[in-house]
Amino acid sequence: MIWTPVFTAFWLGILTSISPCPLATNIAAISFIGRKAGQKNHVIRSGLLYSAGRTLAYVILGAIITTGLLGSAEISRFLQKYMSEALGPILIILGLILLGWIGSGTSLHMGADKLQARAKQGGIIWAVPIGFLFALSFCPVSAGLFFGGLLPLAIKQQSALLLPVAYGLGTSLPVVIFAFIMAFGSATLGKAFNLLTQIEIWIRRLAGTAFILAGIYTCLTHIYRF
Repeated sequence: MIWTPVFTAFWLGILTSISPCPLATNIAAISFIGRKAGQKNHVIRSGLLYSAGRTLAYVILGAIITTGLLGSAEISRFLQKYMSEALGPILIILGLILLGWIGSGTSLHMGADKLQARAKQGGIIWAVPIGFLFALSFCPVSAGLFFGGLLPLAIKQQSALLLPVAYGLGTSLPVVIFAFIMAFGSATLGKAFNLLTQIEIWIRRLAGTAFILAGIYTCLTHIYRF
């Protein structure tokens, strides 16, 4: 079923978006998008353009890496042979990252802060490059989910475009939701953000535990042949 990996990629994007480091960049994006909160169309368009910028970054990066790996006959055969065996340990590592047991809070900002400062003086189109660079501001959680979660899935499904698109849309979903909240009900923005921060840690804990259990099961079935 093609929709199963698409939903998985989308869910990986959502997990990325609500993790502490990417959530901080999304909050910065919300502050940029909401600087003209009284103009509904402006806020909504900014949110959608930011989403397009994030998705474009993941599509380009994912397509280059996935196409490059699948384009090599030897690498492709190696991945097809050993991807199932590697998937279990990858899932366990992702679970440990989500639970905060490994990794640190360091982040690669790619000059996004300076770009945002300049963008405040510009027009709505600046939401695209902000989304693009924020997407590339990897921290351990987002890097783990993208390189260790999305890319193996995309390689296994031989999907260089569809799955990165689904992942990118997932990462930008909170910003789009908050953009609509700002446009049509700014009074509820604080409540919505507080709810997100409260459930974020539980979502990560549940997802991390699920990844570890799935990784253990995959190791048992594909490596140890239980």
